[in-house]
Amino acid sequence: MKELSIKPEIHTFDKCEEFITNFKIGKDDLIITSEHTYNSYFKKFNIDANVIFIRKYGSGEPNDEMVEAICSDIKDISYKRVIAIGGGSVLDVSKLFALKTISPVTDLFDHKLEFIKDKELIMIPTTCGTGSEVTNISILELKSRHTKLGLAVDELYADYAVMIPELLEELPFKFFATSSIDALIHAIESSVSPKATSYTEMFSYKAMEMILKGYQEIEKHGPEARIPLLKNFLLASNYAGIAFGNAGCGAVHAMSYPLGANYHVPHGESNYVMFTGVFKKYQALKPSGKIKKLNAFLGEILHCREEDVYVEIEELLNVLIPKKPLCEYGVSEEELRDFTESVMTKQGRLMANNYTELTEETVYKIYRSLY
Repeated sequence: MKELSIKPEIHTFDKCEEFITNFKIGKDDLIITSEHTYNSYFKKFNIDANVIFIRKYGSGEPNDEMVEAICSDIKDISYKRVIAIGGGSVLDVSKLFALKTISPVTDLFDHKLEFIKDKELIMIPTTCGTGSEVTNISILELKSRHTKLGLAVDELYADYAVMIPELLEELPFKFFATSSIDALIHAIESSVSPKATSYTEMFSYKAMEMILKGYQEIEKHGPEARIPLLKNFLLASNYAGIAFGNAGCGAVHAMSYPLGANYHVPHGESNYVMFTGVFKKYQALKPSGKIKKLNAFLGEILHCREEDVYVEIEELLNVLIPKKPLCEYGVSEEELRDFTESVMTKQGRLMANNYTELTEETVYKIYRSLY
């Protein structure tokens, strides 16, 4: 049984300048980032590289139309390395540009194109949430299909994952909150996955501990308490990425995708909407096993009884983002059946990682409970 795989070589630097010097960034590199990140941290070094600003191609979650437009713009550019500097959108999009053939993007996600990686790939996160720098997963909204899909193939692994805490210093609190909640849910979902091992659990539980204790400091001292803890949150996100990159995420992520795709809700926030509803159902269906270990661990950190952990964790997360019912995002009751069908027919990759089996009717009932 495979216990653990960590494909990228992981590096840490305190400052961007150290990274630029050590990796000898130059004319053979394609940098994909945001204009704000580039101007704030990299422009002053006069890097001789090809630079793509992702927001030129649209706002919100990454999608297939965005990737096709970038493909068109860089078709005549020669590059040997792709350097992604950004949050989940940048990282997920950039992975595809290490492949020899990307377009048509829908064919790529349908596995109709051959996966050949012919460029080196360097991933640098600027949020503390996705863990995408250490996974082989790229998630896009496919506009014509009105849903998100994940592509998971080994050719999407980075060669290098680079942690630079300096890049988080200007991260607004809202984005810190949504991204770090995403990392927490990565850790929690992967800890109860059927694919979890003692190795992946080690990363899952350490990530949970670091994130929740950081949240407790924010609860006591306010949003600025996060600043001295940014390196911890960045590492916790990376640990959670290693965990779910091996063990996988499940129904929380699968059920969040229709909300995110149809109502443009940030990924971490849409996960939070689903999180406790899914785990309360897991608890009701299969109270013994890995969830018992999880609840005992969470109860110790949250100083509460095991049966109260999902109430207590929701109260703590509400300090960062107040949880809203689905109806407040504009979702109609009729759409809950559509959401359910989308999950059951399009998210098999994720639903295979559920702690216990969730039927179509159970998924619908979870949506109803969150409405």
